This record gives sequence, structure tokens and C-alpha cells, in this order.
Amino acid sequence: MRPVAVVLGTRPEAIKFAPVIHALRDDPRFEPIVISTGQHREMLDETMKAFDLTPDIDLGVMAPRQTLSQTTYRALRELEGQLSTLKAEAVLVHGDTASTMAGALAGFHHQIPVVHVEAGLRSGFLGSPFPEEGNRRMIAQIAALHLAPTPGNKANLLAEGIAEEAIAVTGNTVIDALQWAGGRTDDFGHPALGDLDADPRRVVLASAHRRDAWPHLPEIARAFADIADEPGTRVVVPLHRNPSVRQAMLPHIGAHPDITIVDPLPYLNFCRLMRRADILLSDSSGAQEEGPALGKPTLVISNVTERSEAVEAGTARLVGTAYEGVYGHTVRLLRDEAAYLRMASAANPYGDGRATRRTIDAIAHFFGDGPPADPFVPGTPLGEADGRTEYART
Repeated sequence: MRPVAVVLGTRPEAIKFAPVIHALRDDPRFEPIVISTGQHREMLDETMKAFDLTPDIDLGVMAPRQTLSQTTYRALRELEGQLSTLKAEAVLVHGDTASTMAGALAGFHHQIPVVHVEAGLRSGFLGSPFPEEGNRRMIAQIAALHLAPTPGNKANLLAEGIAEEAIAVTGNTVIDALQWAGGRTDDFGHPALGDLDADPRRVVLASAHRRDAWPHLPEIARAFADIADEPGTRVVVPLHRNPSVRQAMLPHIGAHPDITIVDPLPYLNFCRLMRRADILLSDSSGAQEEGPALGKPTLVISNVTERSEAVEAGTARLVGTAYEGVYGHTVRLLRDEAAYLRMASAANPYGDGRATRRTIDAIAHFFGDGPPADPFVPGTPLGEADGRTEYART
């Protein structure tokens, strides 16, 4: 049984790693050791609980108003001590956060092979999104195995000189997690949303929090308010806990009668909310993958995206960070049924529910313990995730 360290620290990492961790635990070839940096403390703990996961090691690196450099340094310092004693044969990291960067560096420094899950995403602009684009480019240079969600992600890696035999196309495990979450709760997770199913209005699920959007948050918030002025429209805003985000947005949306503001919701409740929504309007990376999988028109509050597949498929659209784009594109979908239906019926390019199985197969093949994983092909019908419906034991 091969010990493998799984390093995570944020809510999205927990969501996308959860089915992988459970599958590793069920596979006699592997012994996963889950290391949490605690980068998103409260949201991370809620998500781990939803998937019936408890970290084996909790580093607890966060402190109030900590900088990116401080977060990365503290995570790297703590991981240094852990990897010195663990006998891990691989370090799994996901995506592009500070925790991901620290986990990859720590593994590389200890000469442990780094497996990069969700590899190969590129916006083409080093500073956007910040710091994610820089992190994932650097991680690509030291990873031993690159698990790319889509053929386009693989092409990005090949263009950077990564050897083809070091890449596997798996699909995105967020689709597996989303399938597992479906129907597990009828509750939206907040008293203010208790009337949502009975509300006849169209629901726009709106959020913005990424660092490159911070200078534009006041005008984004004004756009949310004016969208809520559309007849028969209700805007629901799960407002990020970061004080900088709240201070910029609340003055513009806090008192609007058709805007419901809630704290970030637990994962299962948020999945229920996405299913109820008519439109997703967000700068969240997860929304760009989950929206298309749910058949929801997804408007991306950014000028660039590392997830171009959904834009090319027609189920997502870049609307920028200026008021005119955020407001104009949303209102068009609210007023133009044909435009709405074109986006709602576009194909999901991100997965078929079998990304977890391909991920495990690719890791096993890396160690010579099995054949190569069959590559994910976009357009494959969504099916039960490898015949499994229980990734968490609830």
C-alpha cells in the first residue's frame, strides 16, 4: 500500500479532492494522508464535514489579515516538518492556491513526485487571475504527473514543453462531486432563503470576490442592485467573508428589497441553490464548471478565463468587471428568452462523472500498478460516477 500525501486548504480544493480521497481510501493500492493547511478555515471545515472527511494532519496556518507570502511561507514551513517524517511516495495538490503552491514546493524539495490535479488551466495573462495563474504555471515545471481536466488543458501543457507521457486527461472531479451532492438536501441553508422555492421570480445567483476584481467591486455591486430592479427578478448574493469584499459591496446592495444577502453556504446547500437559480453571475472558478454541468447560463465577471471551454461551448460568457458588461449581459438574458435558452441548452465540456476513476487509474499507472487511464472525451454523456453514488458516508 503506497502512502500518498493529499495537500489541501481551501473550499474548492476540498470539493474537488473529496471524491478522490474517498476513492484512494477504497483502493488497496493506496493510503491517503490528508494534510489541511486551513487556508479557508471555516468554509473548509464545513465542506470537509459535508463529505465526511477529517484531515489526518491540520497545519492551521492562517492568521488575521495575513499576506499571500505569509500564508505560503507558513504552509511551506509546516509541510517541511510533516514531509520529513511521513513516508509519502507522492504529494497530490490541486489547482493553483497558496496551499497548492506550498504543497508542490514541499514535495519537490523532498524529492517526492508531485501529482498536479486540475493541471494545465491557463488564462494567458500572468497577472489574471492573481495569484492563481502564476502559481499553476510554476507548479507545472516541478510536477511529475499532470492530470488535465480537458484536452485543451493538455494542449496548454504540451505547448509549455511538458512530456505527453506525463499528462492524463481525466475530466474535472467537480462534476463527480456535484453529482454526489445532487438531491442530498432540500434546504438552502439560510432562513432568508426559506421561501425561495415558492418565489415565482427568476433568481440570479451573484457573487464576486477574486483579488483582480477588488478595484471594481463597487460598480459590480451597483450592477447587482440594478439587475434586482428588473421586474420579476430576485438576486441572491452569498457574500464572501473577506472584510475588503464586504466593505466595498454592502453599501450598494445591503438595503435593496429584492437582494437577499447570505453568508457563504455549506456545499450541499449551495448546490441546492445553484439548481434553483436561473442565472449564475460570478467570478468564481467553480461556477464556470458547475453552471454548465447544471444547464445554467453562466456569466463570468472577468475579462479573461482559464476555463475557455465553456465559453467556446456557449454555456458561459465573459462579461468583464465594468458595470456595463455585468448589468447589460445579465439583463439581456432576463429579457430575451431565446438568448437564455441558447445558453441553457449548450453542452457541458468539463466531465462525465468519471474523473475520479481516471485520476486513480492515472496515479496507479504512474507507479506501474495498472494500465493507463482512458482519456476523457468532451461530449461523453454524463453517467453515474464509476457506478458509485456514495463518495461520502452519510
